Formats: sequence, structure tokens, C-alpha cells
Amino acid sequence: MFYKIKAFKRAGAKLILHIFGQGQELLDELKEYYEQIYIYERNTGMGSQLSTIPYIVNSRRQPDLLKNLMNDDWPIVFEGLHTTYYLDHPFLKNHLKIYRESNIEHHYYWQLALASRKIIDKIFFSIEAARLYQWQNQLKYADLILTVSENDSQYLKKKFPHQQIECIPSFHGNQEVSSKIGFGDYALYHGKLSVPENNQAARFLIQKVFAELPYRFVVAGMNPEKGLIKLAQNYPNVELIANPSSQEMDKLIEEAQVNVLITQQATGLKLKLLNTLFKGRHCLVNEKMLTGTNLHPLCHIAYHKKSLKEKIIELFQIPFSADEIEKRMHHLNHFYSDDENAKKILDLIFK
Repeated sequence: MFYKIKAFKRAGAKLILHIFGQGQELLDELKEYYEQIYIYERNTGMGSQLSTIPYIVNSRRQPDLLKNLMNDDWPIVFEGLHTTYYLDHPFLKNHLKIYRESNIEHHYYWQLALASRKIIDKIFFSIEAARLYQWQNQLKYADLILTVSENDSQYLKKKFPHQQIECIPSFHGNQEVSSKIGFGDYALYHGKLSVPENNQAARFLIQKVFAELPYRFVVAGMNPEKGLIKLAQNYPNVELIANPSSQEMDKLIEEAQVNVLITQQATGLKLKLLNTLFKGRHCLVNEKMLTGTNLHPLCHIAYHKKSLKEKIIELFQIPFSADEIEKRMHHLNHFYSDDENAKKILDLIFK
């Protein structure tokens, strides 16, 4: 979202921000991009949990938000299903309302339930998935729906055949391909490691893929659980880097010979995939990582652990070339330019 904000600003848009968060540091970082900023606190706790409304939505019910949205007649962009508590409110009926999708949320939460290792997490994610499935019917009140992948577009078009639905890829902040030619000496998996799906993927790659390979394997990301840290310590060729800075993460992506990205979630568009294609060398993925994108020509694809091993061995022998960089530049700048996609959204809103 931050990269989208910056692209909107470069396109000349004036913006008002309504955000759930806290801290002067947040305000200082964002104030240069907005005419006005409103910050709200979430209503967390059991009061928001005991409802048929999804917790991520109900905890963002805030009368001051509704009051401030009524202060003007600007179009409203609801960023993610969790922001849509007031989407159908009659006091906003004269506003143009745009829903910006990032995932089919009930699919995402169901996969989190399957990937979670703790019973309490499985229960929460399962209940939330059921509530989100029902809540998505609120999207009929949106005047425009913007998706991040073609698969998500097709799903929502079937659910809401009378809505205007357009696919505009995620914003990523990269303006040129900075990948390095030549060789790196390790493979990398990165992601927010506290997310059950990413924890599961890291464990699979450590135990089923790199345990049987001679190459150095780095796992990097935020808030890894203690079990994952301990698991990595059992393998001499595996290194786990917890909570790297954004600069450290960029360097890890840039220096790797192979960036390995796998997922069991076939919805949305994975921002880490885009970031890797702009910054890294060889990108090895499974098919679900590419679902709904047109990024197949830029990636190497493996379908199971045997083909993952084979592809990694192969890619460690191949230098990353200037031709590959040229190919990425042409493809990514055509379909995934932040500035061009910001203009497309603004044209749709202000047509």
C-alpha cells in the first residue's frame, strides 16, 4: 500500500489517509504524502471476537472513522476486506466506493488453519474463514472492485456478475531491475516466518530439499518460531536469519544464486515474488506461486521435491545473464509498472 501511495502522489493525486495504527513515528513517515491523516485504535479483545462479523473487520468498527469519512465527498478506497465495516453504511451512499482486494480472504484464512501447528490457532483461523466467507457478500455495495490477480478476478466476477471488476497488480516500489549477473553461493527462502504457511514452507525446504543437497541454504524473515530456529540448527548447510532489516533482506535477495519461493496459497499476488524478480538472480517457484499472474516466463517451475532438487542443482551451474535482466525489464515494466498502474486506477475512479 505504501508504494501505491507514492505512485498516486507522483501522479498528482491528493490523498486523505484513515489508518489503524499508533505512534508518532508512523505519522512522521506518512505526513508528506497526505492532505490529512486520521489514526484510529482497533477494538481488540473478546468484544470484537464474539460476533458473526469477522474479527479483522469487527475490530475496526470505529464511529469516528464513519464521522470523518462523512466530512467530504471524496471517493473512498477500502484497502482489504478488513476495512469494509462501513462499506454498506447509508451515510456513505453518495461516495464512490472502491474495494481493493489483496486476497480471497476466506481461502487465505482456511489455508492458515491447515498450516497452523497450534490447536487454538487452527480454531481461530477456521472460524474466521467461515465468517469471512459470509462477509464477502458486502462487496456488492462496492462501485468498483480492484483485484491483484486474474484468478481472483474470475472468482469475484462469478460471485458478483454485476460489479465492475478490474485487475491491477500489486504495487512493489521497484522502478528498475537491479539483478546482478554471475553467480551467488547460496539459495534463499524468505518471508514473514511467523505466518504458518511460511513456517511450513521453510520446514519443508530444510527437511525435504536442502537436507540432501550440498548447497548453503539461507532462511530469512520476521519472527521465526523457536521450533524453526532449532530445526535449522540441526543442519550444517542451513542458516536462519531472524528479523533482518529491509536493507539486509534486499542484499540477501540480490546475492543469492537461487531464490526459492513456494506456497500452498493460490490466491492474491505474492509481493515477495515481484520483489525477487526485480532484485534477485534465478527465481525457482512452484505453480501455485504463479497462479493468476503472467510471470511464468521469468521463473523456473518445480512441481514436487524431486524436481525442486533437480532444478536447484541445475541453476547452481548457470550464471545469471544480462539477457535475463533484459527479459525481465521488458516484461515487468510492461505489466508491473507502479506509475502506469496508479494512472489506470485513477482513470477508473475519475473517469
